[in-house]
Amino acid sequence: MSKRIFVLLVILVSLFSFAKAQQPKDSTVVTTPTGTTVDEVIWVVGDEAILLSDVEAMRIQGQQEGLRWHGNPDCSIPEQIAVQKLYLNQAIIDSVEVTDSEIAQGVEQYLENMISMIGSREKLEEYHKKSLSQIRADLRESYRERQMVQGMQQKLVKDITVSPAEVRRYFKDMPQDSLPFVPTEVEVQIITQQPKVEQEEINRVKEELRDYTDRINKGESSFQTLARLYSEDPGTARRGGELDYTGRGMLDPAFANVAFGLTDPKRVSKIVESEFGFHIIQLIDKRGDKIKVRHILRKPVVNDEAINKALARLDSIRTDIVDGKFPFEAGASIISDDKDTRNNQGLMANVTQEGRTSRFKMADLPSEVARAVDTLSVGGISKPFTMINERGKTVCAIVKLKSRIDGHKATITEDFQILKNLVLAKRRNQVLHDWVVKRIKSTYVRINERYRDCDFEYEGWVR
Repeated sequence: MSKRIFVLLVILVSLFSFAKAQQPKDSTVVTTPTGTTVDEVIWVVGDEAILLSDVEAMRIQGQQEGLRWHGNPDCSIPEQIAVQKLYLNQAIIDSVEVTDSEIAQGVEQYLENMISMIGSREKLEEYHKKSLSQIRADLRESYRERQMVQGMQQKLVKDITVSPAEVRRYFKDMPQDSLPFVPTEVEVQIITQQPKVEQEEINRVKEELRDYTDRINKGESSFQTLARLYSEDPGTARRGGELDYTGRGMLDPAFANVAFGLTDPKRVSKIVESEFGFHIIQLIDKRGDKIKVRHILRKPVVNDEAINKALARLDSIRTDIVDGKFPFEAGASIISDDKDTRNNQGLMANVTQEGRTSRFKMADLPSEVARAVDTLSVGGISKPFTMINERGKTVCAIVKLKSRIDGHKATITEDFQILKNLVLAKRRNQVLHDWVVKRIKSTYVRINERYRDCDFEYEGWVR
């Protein structure tokens, strides 16, 4: 039996483990020594069992994430678990890999979202009746399996394409009321100013890192322990600061220069400043053109005075733009600290799986930017505001609404890329559906009698 899709057992783990050990391997009911049923095998797919507790756990996860099930949840949930097992088995056969770094980052992001939804870490722990570290450990394997399934799906559809002619044919005779609705999209330009960190604060952070290095060198503490306690990189702190094997191009240049220069795993690097803050680094291993290291990140704190100065400067810049002294585009190209948009006249880019575009749905913008844009008319410039950028730093910004395309029924001339993506998604979904049906036919499946009358999404389960 694999790890649960989501760990919310309806029975005590110790009782379940003991009871399971008492059952014959082909048993469909798990009971206590007194004969009380505590769980039940409801499906078998290949050599994988699906328990009633698995279904209940996924039902609760779906409620937390706002998922909607196809048809009757009592039927669709076990079917979806069975489908995941088909993909997972093939992913293992095809050696689809998920790195520890990807798992750690994904679990941390998931936990952050859950804490945000439920209100606090304490409430999350109370809800699960477990500590955050226990929840995190339980999530790792289920997240690995989820990523392997997604990797397998991507592998199956990676070579599927559609031509412009196919897109036009698909929508040519479609009734107007069947065309997809395109939500409102906007194009946004931005100018940012990075509040200046006081030298005293930088010195404080560097002194902390020197102290960590000294404690490691003296054997008073390990690098991993200090990383868990003090590193401000949430994606690696929980793993003792460890970054999985990474190529130079995936790292901040300053960080990479120091990391790839390390040769002795026992030594700690000098302090290095990156776009994210200040680090010390320790080598774990080198493998070809990739390196495995651990690091401790500390971020200098920007004080209120510096933030207010940056906001005041942006307010002055905004006044000059409104008064016609220079255009927003010139300010973005010359004054802005945002290197990602500076060379494009401040135009923000929306990078998705389908490609790169300047159009954003409001929900896809950073929340602070979306709030500012929501009050603007086209050509309007916001008042200065603060936000946290992608590198985790506090910045001050003003934005200009360059264009707004109100929600509308899609047209082939104005929304070709959107329509192409819809056709491509439909074709990929069909390929995945056909693959599942084919795998069902060649896989041993046993279903509890009460599920045989279900209206399943995929044919072939009942034999």
